[in-house]
Amino acid sequence: MSQFDYFVIFAEMRTGSNFLEANLNAFQGLQCHGEAFNPHFIGYPNSTDILGVSHAQREANPQQLLDAIKTKSDGLGGFRFFNDHDPRVIDVVLNDPRCAKIILTRNPAESYVSLKIARATGQWKLTNVKNARSDQAYFDPADFEAHLEALQSFQVRLLNGLQRTGQTAFYVAYEDLQDVDVMNGLAQWLGCPDRVSGLDKKLKKQNPEPMDDKVINFTEMEATLARLDRFNLSRTPNFEPRRGPAFPTYVAAAKSPILYLPMRGITDLAVRDWLARLDGVSTADLQTDFSQKTVRLWKKDRVGHRAFTVVRHPLARAHSAFCTHIRGDGPETYPELRETLRKMFKLPLPKDVTKSPLSKEEHREAFLAFLKFLKANLSAQTGVRVDLSWASQVAILQGFAGFASPDMILREHQLDTDLRLLAISAGVVDAPAYAAAPDPFGRLLSEIYDQEIEAACRDACQRDYIAFGYGDYA
Repeated sequence: MSQFDYFVIFAEMRTGSNFLEANLNAFQGLQCHGEAFNPHFIGYPNSTDILGVSHAQREANPQQLLDAIKTKSDGLGGFRFFNDHDPRVIDVVLNDPRCAKIILTRNPAESYVSLKIARATGQWKLTNVKNARSDQAYFDPADFEAHLEALQSFQVRLLNGLQRTGQTAFYVAYEDLQDVDVMNGLAQWLGCPDRVSGLDKKLKKQNPEPMDDKVINFTEMEATLARLDRFNLSRTPNFEPRRGPAFPTYVAAAKSPILYLPMRGITDLAVRDWLARLDGVSTADLQTDFSQKTVRLWKKDRVGHRAFTVVRHPLARAHSAFCTHIRGDGPETYPELRETLRKMFKLPLPKDVTKSPLSKEEHREAFLAFLKFLKANLSAQTGVRVDLSWASQVAILQGFAGFASPDMILREHQLDTDLRLLAISAGVVDAPAYAAAPDPFGRLLSEIYDQEIEAACRDACQRDYIAFGYGDYA
């Protein structure tokens, strides 16, 4: 008899989780239900329910689906869980010793390249090699470091959760998936008496070519990986170190000892322009592409340095996030999330925003609905992960503090004064005036603003209002 009531596969995209699931489902007495807590669908992209629990029911009460998987599966039930799945579920699962934890890992560089190719070709599974699609990936250093940080942060969270509750997990590497003995060992660990003599042959490996054939700028990729701690890319997850803030986003002046820590959700082109004019150079001459090592070296070489970040009124920031990522149709739009908000949170937006422009009243109604979603999202009451564009500025600041707190937290609406004080504190007495850039969405916000909107935002973003002393927007 199994010591477990159900199981979870902690994995990420392009780590072989589909193949692992297919092989587990080949055992009599095991049933894996796909990405049961993916915020955009339930189980699989075209599924409407799992064991009679619909997407809407799961969103309202994720415990209902967990209970169904435990009690209604054909044998020991389980599911796959990625770092961006419903955040309400992870602590419940991690703290439950009756839930078997399987942790699937893959070399992050390989999973990143595989993910880029899958997105380019639109092919996420391959069952017939005649239908294989191929393409080359472009390796983006900053994007990869963000990918790596997300993976490692999730692995550390799993590790610490297991340590604090005195549990252990069954670790499976991507390479182990081809070993039938490992699969039988996993089944034994789960308490399943069935054994298999071979592996599932339906799914085929995609893009088996060498890495230098799959990456357009392979030389740049090698250079980027060379400055990272390569051992952290191949060691087992329980040895991976904690990662600090997003160092690649940091910006330093060309000569002056001033370092800027950008806050997501705030347009910073004007700040970069001020940093450049500080030393009479162009923005292309600013120092970027930092790592933790290079930030330390930069600080070591500049006695009297100053680091700063900029915070924004919560309402202006929330409205900018809404216009950029939800209402808009530009390159930064999240169409999948918008569709989820339309279906699950009744956001009153048309399916195709390019064909149905919103009136001022419709925009106001949609933004109010977004603010209500935002309150639930920041309170961990939704299955959608918190995006950095609307995460509380307090939380982002705490991330900076994991390495070193900025010396000054400046307010966007008084940057001209604050930046002069910052420059003086760093020994720069003839700093240029700050040339503020207009908010591209400011006029629209002013047209729809009223106390109902202010109250809704204050309700959603109370931490930022209190922490940074913000009053009403207008």
